[in-house]
Amino acid sequence: MPGTDQPFPLDGIRILDLSRALSGPYAGRILADLGADVVKVEAPGKDITRALGEVRHRLSGLYTQLNAGKRNVGLDLGTPGGRAIVRRLAGAADVVVENFRPGVLDRLDLGWAALSAENPRLVMLSITGFGQQGPEAARRAFAPVIHAESGLLGRQAAADGCGPHDPVLGLADSLAGLHGVVAVLAALRLRDRTGRGQHIDMGMLDAVLATDDYLHHVADGSPIWPVRGRVWDAPGGPIMIAADPKKLWYELARHFGLADPSPAGAPVPVKAANRESVVAGWIVAFPTRAELTAALDRAGLAWGEVRTPRTLLESPSVKARGMVATIDDRGGGRRGVVQTPYRFSAAAAGVRGPAPYLGEQNPDVLLQWLGLSAAEVAGLVADGALLADAELPALAPASDEVLSRKG
Repeated sequence: MPGTDQPFPLDGIRILDLSRALSGPYAGRILADLGADVVKVEAPGKDITRALGEVRHRLSGLYTQLNAGKRNVGLDLGTPGGRAIVRRLAGAADVVVENFRPGVLDRLDLGWAALSAENPRLVMLSITGFGQQGPEAARRAFAPVIHAESGLLGRQAAADGCGPHDPVLGLADSLAGLHGVVAVLAALRLRDRTGRGQHIDMGMLDAVLATDDYLHHVADGSPIWPVRGRVWDAPGGPIMIAADPKKLWYELARHFGLADPSPAGAPVPVKAANRESVVAGWIVAFPTRAELTAALDRAGLAWGEVRTPRTLLESPSVKARGMVATIDDRGGGRRGVVQTPYRFSAAAAGVRGPAPYLGEQNPDVLLQWLGLSAAEVAGLVADGALLADAELPALAPASDEVLSRKG
């Protein structure tokens, strides 16, 4: 946990985060929580997440969630000076994270070929919808597009007997960010042995397919049989019981003597419907929810509360494991952010500061990474290459933030 004397696993690693929106910034947030010095390069109006979620003191909820603990340098990549600074920052970095469409950075002379020529030890993570190569590489892709293209929407629609609809979750973005971090760590490990970096081509579609535990059916050419939990009416509200119907019936019959009312020789669908009716009646007959859950525990069955986004925070596990941290809201108060889930026996991890304003750490980063003087920084400002929030407050840097956890 931050605030302890334990080391962070990625202490000393420098990450240059050129990404925006969700997939790349999420990868950067994970790396920051693991101890890396993550510097986000940003131009005004280029990261849409600054407008998504509740805005407090000019910082939105989603931007805060994805960028807490990072430092920020404001650069106009449309200027020669801005591009020159990015090249120099990449020369001082261990990792560059970007999620532009293929070819965009190459046209700015900031692609893999240019940056790795100046820094052969560089690891570069490029996240795109359909990968760097292939017939669809140039397509624009956000998470909903990948959810559709990956078969997730079609499969869910078939299982539910309704039309396709997108989940309320940026799954493709998050999976690409997670797999991207795994690849970055592997590339850094290899660099330690060989002295040379890597370009990581992470397609969002690839990341979703690689994580889909139903695609073995597709690979085998066999029908898909979804194995899902079921939500039942119960005392105190609906409850999820995650068990195959045969397993559920077997355990309840064995432990509590439930009897199948079906006559001998009844067809399988009739027997299944009768058993379902008996189970439903058994569940609702309990006087209290506590007695029901105790019975399910006795039968060795897995159950879960059907929580809303509000009641989620009442979960005893969420509270006890400190999955919501409070950080500086940049206005004298605190705001909550969800923690990354990494817990080590002898290392620290977790959010280490608030989200930055545009250009908040311009002088610090350019001094620490590049050794630029105040006069040189002023020159970049005069040239229009270096940018900052016009209302930038005089607050302590993010690295000095002391955090607390709820629960």
